[in-house]
Amino acid sequence: MSDLNKLGLAEARDALRARETSSKELTNACLAAIDGAGALNAFVHHTPEKALEQAAQADARLKDADAPAMCGLPIGIKDLFCTKDVPSQAGSRILEGFLPQYESTVSQNLFDAGAVMLGKLNMDEFAMGSSNETSVYGNAVNPWRRGNDAAQLTPGGSSGGSAAAVAADLCLAATGTDTGGSIRQPAAFTGITGIKPTYGRCSRWGIVAFASSLDQAGPMTKSVRDAAIMLEAMCGHDPKDSTSADLAVPDFEAALTGDVRGKKIGIPKEYRMDGMPEEIETLWQDGIAMMRDAGAEIVDISLPHTKYALPAYYVIAPAEASSNLARYDGVRYGHRAKLDQGDGITEMYEKTRAEGFGPEVQRRVMIGTYVLSAGFYDAYYNRARKVRTLIKKDFEDVFAQGIDSILTPATPSAAFGLGEMADADPVQMYLNDVFTVTVNLAGLPGIAVPTGQDRQGLPLGLQLIGRPWEEADLLSSAYALEQAAGFVAKADKWW
Repeated sequence: MSDLNKLGLAEARDALRARETSSKELTNACLAAIDGAGALNAFVHHTPEKALEQAAQADARLKDADAPAMCGLPIGIKDLFCTKDVPSQAGSRILEGFLPQYESTVSQNLFDAGAVMLGKLNMDEFAMGSSNETSVYGNAVNPWRRGNDAAQLTPGGSSGGSAAAVAADLCLAATGTDTGGSIRQPAAFTGITGIKPTYGRCSRWGIVAFASSLDQAGPMTKSVRDAAIMLEAMCGHDPKDSTSADLAVPDFEAALTGDVRGKKIGIPKEYRMDGMPEEIETLWQDGIAMMRDAGAEIVDISLPHTKYALPAYYVIAPAEASSNLARYDGVRYGHRAKLDQGDGITEMYEKTRAEGFGPEVQRRVMIGTYVLSAGFYDAYYNRARKVRTLIKKDFEDVFAQGIDSILTPATPSAAFGLGEMADADPVQMYLNDVFTVTVNLAGLPGIAVPTGQDRQGLPLGLQLIGRPWEEADLLSSAYALEQAAGFVAKADKWW
């Protein structure tokens, strides 16, 4: 078989089981693709020796008939996941030199299922960003381009390296994390599939924290079927994470019937934003028509507190970040600033954090500290928490009316150019999350599926939002949308 790195998880799994290829061959094909894709800056820590060792172990397991679904499949791991004896920096200078002596639960689950780790993937620093431009490693680059324009585009953020690597066939799939859209927005920008499961479905243990009540890991893959396969391997109750749900993990792949006859799909009127590009509106209407043609009942719904979601998110997330990032002080691990004679511990904290954190992380830590301060706690943080409760209730009310899933755009635009928003108000960048943050605030599952292209040939995605813990049903509806859209476009190779 040629072009093994272009296979999806399901195709590669079937080829491995049919003895048409081996994990070693798959892994070598991906390693060669990574070596030739330096221009994308997707992989930032390479682990070829570990990959080939895991591939050899997987090949041995594959000789037995009971090898798990992920056995022998080469994937990339976002740099936010702690991986034993492999640098885990969260895209930040402050964690320079940090080699965890433990494995995150999600990556351990994947390795237990036989997955092969090719390396660590680029990301926005501490997952704070929508364009992968805040990384200490430099920008990750989208493999897609606008027609014949050579301008480099963002792969989205914060899981930009994961999105670029999957879209460019450097790996079969990758892990991502989603705090306000960081799986779904990059997936939409690069023409791949990304699912954020219900909060608590995947363990957060061993994943560097950004905002603990919002963070959730999920797979970034080449198809909905692949997402179902990988999500099942990632999930499971973890006693080390107090927010991990003690629920059985369904067979997500078996649930992919693609039958949406009789399903009620909600269309929220509040997602029709002022100034929304015509192409996004057209894409949405096309998606609605596809679901209707597949037999679903389309129902107009209202989520009245949506307009408050972005402001509430950008109070809650920085508040939690300022608390979580207080531990990076140069005392026990990571970067420590050089001190002048006479400097005390306060100067060490100040200098270390000033050198170690980039401007966007510093901005969010300061916002978070401000909204948690004594004079502003009730005015900002407590009010944002109350708004969050109202947003969650909006979804509960809609699902109580019998709505099965909600169809919305995934992003307000196609991928934009790297540097295009550098001088803009930070709020302009934050608006990229306008369709995705509600899902995190309410703790719901959401999936982005590529369904079309804009007039310049860039991919565009739609988002389906599901009921809590019903990822199986959500994936099946996404499968129907994927089948109807028939999106097969790939970026032309220029790197």
